Amino acid sequence: MAKALRMFAWLMGVACVAIGLFHVIGGNAAIPGESDAGATLDSLGRFFGAVFVGYGLIWLWAARQDPVPARVVRWLAAVFLLGGIGRILSLAVHGWPHPFQVVLALIELAFPPVWFWLADADERASRERAQNVPPAGAGTPSSSMDR
Repeated sequence: MAKALRMFAWLMGVACVAIGLFHVIGGNAAIPGESDAGATLDSLGRFFGAVFVGYGLIWLWAARQDPVPARVVRWLAAVFLLGGIGRILSLAVHGWPHPFQVVLALIELAFPPVWFWLADADERASRERAQNVPPAGAGTPSSSMDR
């Protein structure tokens, strides 16, 4: 489970950085069906692309920690879930978006429960390893003749 958490966090970080950079560089062209959305949405999309790069970098930072910090994973999962909830609100107010956006909403709603479940896997594994390591100097017993 700890290895799955670390790999999932790494994959999420790389994906978010790549997607964010795609939006910073591509602007409106990065949004399916919205290449002519205008300067305001282009500016907004590029800004949020940069924010998404930062979000991805935090995932990468978390994946490199030993152990992967459960608290950080839970916060990142909550932020991602909030994005999915935002898409549901948009659907309720404005109707169905481009089908690709629907797929993204499903991902944003499905992944957070997995992260909440896996969040403390590495911390638990680290505690278990620490409990199974003999204290320093607790090697083989020495006899009085060894001294």
